[in-house]
Amino acid sequence: MRSHKAFTLLEVLISITLMGIVIVALFSTVDMLQDSNQQLSEHLKKSKTISKAVKVLYADLMDSDGNITIQKEEMSRVCIEKTRHSLYALSEAKVCWVVLKEGNILVRIEGNGYHLPLLEDEKVEINPVMSEMKLFDLYHEKDKVLVLLQQKGKEPISFMLQGITKPAAKSSSSKTPPATPPAIQPPATSPTTPPPAPNPLQVPPQG
Repeated sequence: MRSHKAFTLLEVLISITLMGIVIVALFSTVDMLQDSNQQLSEHLKKSKTISKAVKVLYADLMDSDGNITIQKEEMSRVCIEKTRHSLYALSEAKVCWVVLKEGNILVRIEGNGYHLPLLEDEKVEINPVMSEMKLFDLYHEKDKVLVLLQQKGKEPISFMLQGITKPAAKSSSSKTPPATPPAIQPPATSPTTPPPAPNPLQVPPQG
């Protein structure tokens, strides 16, 4: 019978060591793939959020009546008095886009006839849109609106809309009172001269 040579203890230890190195390398590769997939998923999610926010802002402006108020502060605050684009099934809505100072969060406020800052009895819907805003600015000139926005560490986004005309200012027409007809003057009459009174000192002529 042929005798089979067994592995020595040294060979077994070397095999176990090599297998351990391979397993550690495999686990490291799996962790890297998981991190990469997670980062890619977060990036796609943020990109989808930014794309959706841009579409909503675009629709708010495009369906507006042109009555747009832009306040220039550290970042712009835009209020659209009337827009047909509503996220809550309103026929017409007032929509404001504001960047909150805490966290630089861009929020969208929708309601009807509210004021900023909000009063106690005013009900609105507030939706956080984007965080860590670095730039949010709008310009309205004639029938064009330019929008600039950028998140911290992201590429800036800009787009322009045309055909959004500002409503014409209402001219305060002064109402003129109706003209009064001229008064009818009575016909002028010449005063009658009374006959001269007889002179008592005058001597009548002799016949």
